[in-house]
Amino acid sequence: MAFAYLEDLHSEFYDQYGRRVATVTRPYSFIEFDTYIQKTKKSYIDSRARRNLGNINTELQDVQRIMVANIEEVLQRGEALSALDTKASNLSSLSKKYRSDAKYLNTRSTYAKVAAVAVFFVTLIVYVRFWWL
Repeated sequence: MAFAYLEDLHSEFYDQYGRRVATVTRPYSFIEFDTYIQKTKKSYIDSRARRNLGNINTELQDVQRIMVANIEEVLQRGEALSALDTKASNLSSLSKKYRSDAKYLNTRSTYAKVAAVAVFFVTLIVYVRFWWL
């Protein structure tokens, strides 16, 4: 960029004053060229600023794209966690139901075993009573 600026100044100076350089006798003979220098300097600075703004805009778009992707990932994780929470609560309720069913079946099994033992003893007592009498 700097070399382009200097090349532009060189070519313009040479076009306007190239033949007169050898004949100059006083200092600051080409002071009027300063306006062209300032105008060109301003245009190069503005173009550099526009390019910098373009770079900044591109970088901001990249950051925006990354942030949108991150937010989408967070939302997807939230949905997954919500689904897991729902499944966990379903599993918890199924676990409680299984536990109560297991208690009921264990109690029922215990009653059946006690009844079988009672029937055995009653049968034994009846058999012994009628056998021995």
